[in-house]
Amino acid sequence: MTLVAAGTQADFPIAIIGAGFAGIGMAIQLKKAGIESFTLFERGDEIGGTWRDNTYPGAACDVPSHVYSFSFEPNPNWSRAFAESSEIQAYLLGVVEKWNLRPHLRLQTAIVSAVFDERAGRWTLTTGGGETVTARVVISAVGGLVDPAAPDITGLERFTGARFHTARWNHQYDLAGKRVAVIGTGASAVQVVPSIAPVVGHLSVFQRTPGWVMPKHDRRFTPATKRFLARHPLALRSSRLLQYALSEVFGPMVFLDSKPLSAIGEYASRQHLRACVSDPALRAKLTPSFQFGCKRILISDDYWPAFERPNVALITDPITEVLADRLRTADGVEHPVDAIILATGFAVGLAKAPFPVTGRNGRTLDVAWKAGAVAYKGMTVSGFPNWFILMGPNTGPGHTSVLVYTEAQIAYTVQAIRKLRKENLTYIEVKQSVQDRYNAGLQRRMKYMSWSSGCHSWYLSSDGSNHALFPGFASEYVVRARKFKPSEYEIVG
Repeated sequence: MTLVAAGTQADFPIAIIGAGFAGIGMAIQLKKAGIESFTLFERGDEIGGTWRDNTYPGAACDVPSHVYSFSFEPNPNWSRAFAESSEIQAYLLGVVEKWNLRPHLRLQTAIVSAVFDERAGRWTLTTGGGETVTARVVISAVGGLVDPAAPDITGLERFTGARFHTARWNHQYDLAGKRVAVIGTGASAVQVVPSIAPVVGHLSVFQRTPGWVMPKHDRRFTPATKRFLARHPLALRSSRLLQYALSEVFGPMVFLDSKPLSAIGEYASRQHLRACVSDPALRAKLTPSFQFGCKRILISDDYWPAFERPNVALITDPITEVLADRLRTADGVEHPVDAIILATGFAVGLAKAPFPVTGRNGRTLDVAWKAGAVAYKGMTVSGFPNWFILMGPNTGPGHTSVLVYTEAQIAYTVQAIRKLRKENLTYIEVKQSVQDRYNAGLQRRMKYMSWSSGCHSWYLSSDGSNHALFPGFASEYVVRARKFKPSEYEIVG
């Protein structure tokens, strides 16, 4: 069948894979450009991506609400400075209804393969149900933080109690009074630990590596504040711009491999720890040994204080084995628990395609990415015409809102699609030399970044290279991605 969503442009079908922030934003901007012939494919039963899936207690964004929303859909009604997961999901649902995207949505439809026909200039996509659809353009908005990562711990599958990942929270299981183990101390753990600590009987937090935690300074917005922002859109835009500008000002402290700059962040985090935890021995266990910025910076006002509770224990000895009803650590101690919560992050595919993707001459994306994922400006890959990636390789931020990058990529992609449609081109494909030169420049800069200073993080591939983050300011990326340049592409009419 031919892929057509709505409208009268059946001759130019567009597939958007994924209905999280990126896919929804892409759909809106296509509509604003007068392009209606697109379909949003979503493997889940509802839109939202991360914010649909992460419903654990305390789930919230660690980027200020006014920045973590579309610039073209500002929201004066956020209840907090840092919105909770359910409120972000409600915002996305509202945006989908406002822009009438439901007719373009195909929920519970996973794309499992994509093959390009060079002669026709079309992609053939296969769904999980075996259906095939064709598209002139494919926009991959699948995201990187999607599939939960399970830790490699001996015997984990033998545990007979409740076991679930933060991103697949079991709301049917009552934690009240239970002995609970949380494995992991990253971004989700700093939210879930203080949220469940007052409820459980005993909480054991198993820490492999402590993280640098900064104060969150979260607060509720008063009704008066929300009314003011609703009546004065310029004030809302100014709030967004100010918060973004501050993140850029403090960015080098996070992403540059600079001992003096890192020392500022480390001092602030240590002062925060001192204010939260009175026990010097416990503070020592919670203090990282790696450089500030080398791993993701965590923000929380209540994570560290949770360890002062009498029913919370921090375990720093590695888990060696999971038994039917307990965990054994390297010191020989056994920790009886009723439930295990995996706060172990996501399986980030930095060197493989989200599903089999075959471009020109039968070359697959996995082969193209065998040495690590690369793309021109993180969006286009040589050998894969008319295929655009939102939040692709080296477009992640370590210091600001991901939506700043996403919106720049959406605007770039719309420019490219307009050219394809206006000139009725068969396809466009980024030149290999352009892609190579761009990525060589990025990798030369990586040695000056904090995440290359020696620690192990999900930012890095197995060979130590970084194909996840952009090495610099978000504003630099936005400027570099502001204009689609046909001269950088092979154009086939």
